[in-house]
Amino acid sequence: MIATIHPSEIKGTLQAPASKSSMQRACAAALVRTGTSIIKNPGYSNDDRAALQVIQQLGATIQNENNRLIIASKGIYANTHQMNCGESGLGIRMFTPLIALNTTAISITGEGSLLQRPMNFFDEILPQLNVKVQTNQGKLPIQVTGPLTPANITIDGTLSSQFLTGLLMAYAAADAKDVSIFVNNLKSKPYIDLTLKVMEHFGLKTPKNNGYTSFYFDKAWHATSQNNIVEYEVEGDWSGAAFLLVAGAIAGNITVKGLDIHSTQADKAILQALIDTGCLISIELNQIHIQKSNLQAFHFNATDCPDLFPPLVALAAYCKGTTVIEGTERLTHKESNRALTLQEEFAKLGIRIQLQDNIMMIEGGTELHAATVSSRHDHRIAMACALAALKTNGPVVIESAEAINKSYPDFYHHISALGAVVSLHH
Repeated sequence: MIATIHPSEIKGTLQAPASKSSMQRACAAALVRTGTSIIKNPGYSNDDRAALQVIQQLGATIQNENNRLIIASKGIYANTHQMNCGESGLGIRMFTPLIALNTTAISITGEGSLLQRPMNFFDEILPQLNVKVQTNQGKLPIQVTGPLTPANITIDGTLSSQFLTGLLMAYAAADAKDVSIFVNNLKSKPYIDLTLKVMEHFGLKTPKNNGYTSFYFDKAWHATSQNNIVEYEVEGDWSGAAFLLVAGAIAGNITVKGLDIHSTQADKAILQALIDTGCLISIELNQIHIQKSNLQAFHFNATDCPDLFPPLVALAAYCKGTTVIEGTERLTHKESNRALTLQEEFAKLGIRIQLQDNIMMIEGGTELHAATVSSRHDHRIAMACALAALKTNGPVVIESAEAINKSYPDFYHHISALGAVVSLHH
């Protein structure tokens, strides 16, 4: 699909999309928790759909009723020998340890860029937990034969916190007793806060967090009654809303509703970056108002929230001066190598980006011009280019624009509703 975005002023009020970080964790927790769970405000991105498919293949039943999902689980019992996590990095990393609780051999694969992402973690860790593992030279597909048996292990937390999320869920499902997961150099700590918060909400056995260096599962623990129905409301998505808020700072006068300012989502940090630009922003309990103004360059550390790089680059393009963003080492194994992709695609718009060690420097405040760019099949690159297009000197054509379906399928519709001039062609 091709999207053409014309220079536009935007205004109005919009509800933030549902968080796929929150949604996918809720799906896993509803599976692990035997009994009935109700998920309100569910997401319907491709990653969310993949998670729902996996939990059904692991034995859960799902009813969709008035924008609520009623999920019933009797435990983790796979009904197939092959599973597909779509293109979801969280999905493959979180569900693989849960799938490994089964005693039969199950093959797990994915699609698109996920096929190229490193999975050596499972080769190294799962055999220590009594799981037979076979990967495709550290890539997908993975074949696992369990059952996974909790034990004291030490893992590396530098590549992604999502592997730890999967192990925490699996240990809870296996009723881990008196064991710890030790973690070296954990990145994206706020996402582990979200995992623990979801586990606790669903009444799962939740470990003690010892300063993010170890997670201890106690001997003594009593499950909540399975007769109780657990209700969980999926949070508004700070990752998707970051693009809306940046759009407002660049070209708008908008209000975004449905965001929890007390959320543990890492991408809530977008607020600090926006404040540092000197933009006009008003933060209330359940809504944020933002409008365009003269923006100044900023310095931001995105190590714990690497998904913010694309909207931050679009923001920096319109900030006078050189913006510095730290944490580029977290971008190598995303849907694309995002540091290089951002540098190359924004160069087409006239923005110079320098990469040096672990930092990115964006020279902003000059006129952006019309161009044809590519998402490189990366949802966040597509959205970042759309933001940049709002104040260019002519239309910007985005190739492979359908990449947004991975996380925010309504994105073009939403910015159109705010007044952006968008045309889509298949």
